Amino acid sequence: MRQTLVLFKFVVLLSSLIACSSYAVGANAPDENREAQNWLLRIQVAAKKVNYSGTFVYQQGSQVRTSRITHILDGKNEIEKLEILDGKPREYIRNNDEIVCYVPESKTLLVEIKGAQDVFPAILASNGTDVTVYYDVRRGESVRVAGFDSFALILEPKDNLRYGYRLWAEKSTGLLLRAQTMNENNVVVEQIAFTQLEIGNINRNRVKPSFSNTNGWHVEHSVMMPIATPGWSVKNVPPGFKLVRELKRVVSDVSAQDIPANTNTSTSASVSQRELTQLVFTDGLAAISVFIEPGSRSKTEGSMQQGAMNITGKRQGDFWLTIVGEVPATAIKQVANSIEFKTR
Repeated sequence: MRQTLVLFKFVVLLSSLIACSSYAVGANAPDENREAQNWLLRIQVAAKKVNYSGTFVYQQGSQVRTSRITHILDGKNEIEKLEILDGKPREYIRNNDEIVCYVPESKTLLVEIKGAQDVFPAILASNGTDVTVYYDVRRGESVRVAGFDSFALILEPKDNLRYGYRLWAEKSTGLLLRAQTMNENNVVVEQIAFTQLEIGNINRNRVKPSFSNTNGWHVEHSVMMPIATPGWSVKNVPPGFKLVRELKRVVSDVSAQDIPANTNTSTSASVSQRELTQLVFTDGLAAISVFIEPGSRSKTEGSMQQGAMNITGKRQGDFWLTIVGEVPATAIKQVANSIEFKTR
């Protein structure tokens, strides 16, 4: 489940825009900075407080995928349904911090507890106060997106360790409508946008699972626990990136062929579990994760890029490290080369 969520989040989930129609590019920097910070907060709040349902398209490199998301705030409870519309059917139901993934072809439920929402159109946890330190912010061209008028903002990085962004949000609610990630050549390497959207009165039945009878489905739990990581440290993260989470994840590897379609008990599945430590760093817009696990599995060191996502795997002593981030390869290499483990 983590890999699929990475695919749809982690794309840029960010937005900051300008509130007043009298805003001008020539405004003084402090006012511009305050506007950017205010809009980051507004976008973050809108994704959690506004009721909406829509179809969005996510483009990562040459891959294009379509999903539908429905979000309802019911009192203090957030309920969200994410449906993967391309390829094999997948459906995610989030009730506050609990996410259940429905995998119908193998009759499997994957359950995970997450501490924060990080799926489009949300943003990473940030109050925006540091954004203008590391990005030049200016207003972009406002356009209609999915039938809604938007405000636009362009964030250009001040170094080569992060990407730039073009962001559009709905004028009245602040809901993120479209986000593009730009590389050092100002080329779009990743984008996500609503193509159809309803805001406001959303029927609660639309966040119910499509699979009404899951009796006999295999249930797998992905356990995440906040921990300290004694001995492990990253000495050289890009400026502005801060450690925001330290987690232990117990991941169950279950393949479809291991689970008979007519199984009625979880004991029929062949399940292997492995324990990962995860360190998460963010500058408020992008995130870098370092995954640490025992190095007993046979793996090949190397790097790859998928859209805006750069990934490096390397062996360090008795451990295998995977460094993943929505940042340029230069930043991932810098992080990978500065990871240290010291025994007491």
